[in-house]
Order: sequence, then structure tokens, then C-alpha cells
Amino acid sequence: MSSTLLKKETVERKWYVIDAAGKPLGRTAVAAANLLRGKHKVDFTPNVDCGDYVIIINTDKAILTGKKADKKIYYRVSGWIGGLKETKARTMMETRSDYAMELAIKGMLPKNSIGRSAMTRLHLYKGAEHNHAAQKPEAWGNV
Repeated sequence: MSSTLLKKETVERKWYVIDAAGKPLGRTAVAAANLLRGKHKVDFTPNVDCGDYVIIINTDKAILTGKKADKKIYYRVSGWIGGLKETKARTMMETRSDYAMELAIKGMLPKNSIGRSAMTRLHLYKGAEHNHAAQKPEAWGNV
């Protein structure tokens, strides 16, 4: 049985739109991470960056299931002594829902150059409008 391995030069990238309205944040992040990585393609090659472009709209309307809104905490460090800051998920979703989605997707990608270049192909929008109509993105409904 032979396998086809992609080369970086032969990768064809498409544009996809995911609507996060009324869908769980984690499920939407999984779908986006798989598209960014290229795992939905027949000729997926793990060591080649063969993913597509992803646009996520309505990140402010994504939901958190269970008690995550009150119990999940996002941490960040200022770099100073005692500079650990924490934000509840409910506050994060109200103020910076696009950043919460970005963190969820970033955690699902590999921690190397392939993951970093995949994050550059991610576009997040709080509302329903995006400025990538010229790329003719397809709707991705497998969320």
C-alpha cells in the first residue's frame, strides 16, 4: 500500500467560515483546529503545514456548557512578583470572546512552527460581519 505525501509547495488552501452562534466554544475550537491543521484532507501529512484558512464569526454568541462560566479561570502573568492575574470565563466571554476562542484553538494545535503558522491563518470576529468576502469562503457546518 502506497501513501501520498504532500510537499509544502503543492498545498492548496481553501477558506472556510464557521458560525459560533449558539454552539459550544470547545466544539467550535476543535473544528477550527482540525481545519487549520488540515486533518480533514485526504492527503494529510503530519510534518507538512497543509491546513486551510478559517474565519470564525459570532464568537460573542458562543456558549459555555455546564458550570464552566463560573468555575473556569484564565490566568496571565505580568512578569512582576505577585503579578498573577485571573479572569473568570464568564467575564472573558463578555469582554474578549475572540481571545477566549483564540486561546482554546491555540491549545489544540502543535507547539512548534506548524502550529504557529496555522495560527496566522485564523481570523476571529465578534459579530456576523467579516471582511474576507473576496476570498469566497465556504461555510463549514460540521460543528
